[in-house]
Amino acid sequence: MITVTDGAKAKFLSVLETENKQTQSLRITAKHGMTPFSADYGLSFVEPGGENNDDQIFEFEGFKVLVDPQSAPLLDGAVVDYVSGLNESGFKITNPKQAGPPKPSGPIADKVQQVLASRVNPAIRSHGGVVSLVELRDEIAYVRFGGGCQGCGMVDTTLKQGVEVMIKEAVPELKGVMDVTDHTGGTNPYYQQSK
Repeated sequence: MITVTDGAKAKFLSVLETENKQTQSLRITAKHGMTPFSADYGLSFVEPGGENNDDQIFEFEGFKVLVDPQSAPLLDGAVVDYVSGLNESGFKITNPKQAGPPKPSGPIADKVQQVLASRVNPAIRSHGGVVSLVELRDEIAYVRFGGGCQGCGMVDTTLKQGVEVMIKEAVPELKGVMDVTDHTGGTNPYYQQSK
């Protein structure tokens, strides 16, 4: 499920020895990020005996990695690496499975992306929301709401009176804008979902 590169293994072992924490495990956590196909990752030390009963435990030479059940789906296929360079240095966790489908491309997609980046997302950012373009097909833009917009009871109004209006003004060749978000999966909407 999780791959730890040789560079990351060596750095983990070095940190454990330097910090005199050879008996400790490492916990890797993950939670959904601000975009539909992103995750926020975390690393922390766990004292001996600090494992939870429902943790998945991965044994590596010299250390263990613990993963809680909520993080496990987002860490399936993850790669833990250690990078050292001018622009970034430290442990880096990536997951090709979380990368999502290829982004739509072409002149119309570029126009839609520009509207989302310059007008739509700045307007909904205060609510913790984000909108991304998923697909362009038959002159319809398919978008996904994330963050505070996923599960929000006001999303239909936001789509019809805000997002669609802004996109169609800038890209008149589009016939419509459709929401493909699974709103039942929203966990922290800005507004409560209507019942």
